[in-house]
Amino acid sequence: MVETVGDAWLIARKDLAIEFRTRSAFFSAVVFALLALVIFYFAWDPTAVSVTDLAPGVLWVIFTFSGLLGLHRSFGVEAADHAIDGLLASPVSRESIFLGKAIANLIFVVAVQLIVMPAVVVFYNLPLGDVALPVLGIALLAAIGLVAVGTLFSAMVVNTRLAELLLPMLALPFFVPIVMGAAQSSARLMAGRPIAEAWPWLRILVAFDIVFVTACTLAFPFTLDE
Repeated sequence: MVETVGDAWLIARKDLAIEFRTRSAFFSAVVFALLALVIFYFAWDPTAVSVTDLAPGVLWVIFTFSGLLGLHRSFGVEAADHAIDGLLASPVSRESIFLGKAIANLIFVVAVQLIVMPAVVVFYNLPLGDVALPVLGIALLAAIGLVAVGTLFSAMVVNTRLAELLLPMLALPFFVPIVMGAAQSSARLMAGRPIAEAWPWLRILVAFDIVFVTACTLAFPFTLDE
């Protein structure tokens, strides 16, 4: 296990170093998220919908689609010059490759969240107050599930001609429980309700993360074989 985690971190560092040099996917995700934020703001009627009702939906729609930009890049960087063949020939396990890619994607998604969430708070004058840390925890749980599923499907579609189209088509149905759980639990916290009302949705997020992180890690080697 220690060797697997160590190899995974090396792969994650490689991907993060590549992204740090170019910053193309990160800037694209941030710009997309901020533009979507502005569009939702001008389409919002504050007399009809309160900010606490609107903000959770806006947050998770933006995070889902901006995260897809980073997930597509995950194995796209290995497509040039058949670099994925060199990665598979290296003395690391397939599980380490998946976990390394997932760790890099998780850092990517969390970095986007850390920029967009304060922008939502400032732009919509959202009174988070004491629930800021719980909402950040919900965001992390949602990011883990999104990354686990998205990384697996990114590996499946990377060599197809319509990878940009297939990845959202395959991944979005699996993102529905994540978005529902994150939106419903954060909506209750933002509305000032006790955390006990959000707990059933939080349990869905935790269960989804445990099941799909395990399942995707085990399924990943067979995906590459196919």
